[in-house]
Amino acid sequence: MLIIDCHGHYTTAPPALEKYRQAQLAGEHPRSPHISDEEIRPSIETQQLRLQRERGGDLTLFSPRASAMGHHLGSEEVSIAWSQVCNDLIARVVDLYPDNFAGVCQLPQHAGAPLTASVAELRRCVRELGFVGCNLNPDPSGGHWTSPPLTDRYWYPLYEEMVQLQVPAMVHVSASCNPVFHATGAHYINADTSAFMQLIQGDLFRDFPALRLIIPHGGGAVPYHWGRYRGLADMLKRPALSEHVMHNVYFDTCVYHQPGIDLLARVIPLENILFGSEMIGAVRGIDPQTQHYFDDTKRYVDALPLSDAQRALLFEGNARRVYPRLDARLTGQRR
Repeated sequence: MLIIDCHGHYTTAPPALEKYRQAQLAGEHPRSPHISDEEIRPSIETQQLRLQRERGGDLTLFSPRASAMGHHLGSEEVSIAWSQVCNDLIARVVDLYPDNFAGVCQLPQHAGAPLTASVAELRRCVRELGFVGCNLNPDPSGGHWTSPPLTDRYWYPLYEEMVQLQVPAMVHVSASCNPVFHATGAHYINADTSAFMQLIQGDLFRDFPALRLIIPHGGGAVPYHWGRYRGLADMLKRPALSEHVMHNVYFDTCVYHQPGIDLLARVIPLENILFGSEMIGAVRGIDPQTQHYFDDTKRYVDALPLSDAQRALLFEGNARRVYPRLDARLTGQRR
């Protein structure tokens, strides 16, 4: 059984990447940063790869740092250049450590702009760089929520390309420019919850029955309020959630305490849960109650009362089913 972590970000990238970004946002037109393999290796081997091995993981779906996507900063042209630089760096990590990482791309979204550039970057990353998925920001305005809901036809060009390429999207916002919403403590969880409610209200999967979306951070508030959402679906005359959305929507295990994981596994069908940790990410410290890192989520999953078959589904099987390009790659590696 492989331990596949569906949710990882390059939060330990070499300083040259941030230097490039600061120059870009200052109105300069910097060249792509020069980052050598000798700079990449310690940023991975002493951080992400070390923890992956210490915690018993095998492979991480790896994307640029979510809070740094910054779709609300600068112009669409700035976002395009920034996304390409970040995605190219992820591709280099994957090339250096093909057994440990698979690429997931950032899209060059910009509030109010058509998704043409995002479609092009997704196509480039999948066809040329071998990526297996993408991150989709439902709020590229950074906390002002000016974009239409995910069920709106505005998003359809991207969904069409995702289905054509057989790649899912993790619905993941970036930083918040609205001081009302703390980025990781409020904005992320708000977005997860809002995205699920949007899907209840619309008929997206009637138009795209093969589309697959992962809602991270354990689904936000959704599992905890599962009765509310089942009740709202009934009140809104929508089909039951099991038929309306749960053939296409998946939650990860980025929930940083045992009771939360216990609840997730009791409420949400195991077929809809993918193992994820988001290390090294939003919560990096040690839990004083357990003396273990909050984001060591494998410990919580290991403690669930699951059969061997159920455990294999959660750790490996679901990820291979939701990410068919990942499955093909692992099969090619005889894994």
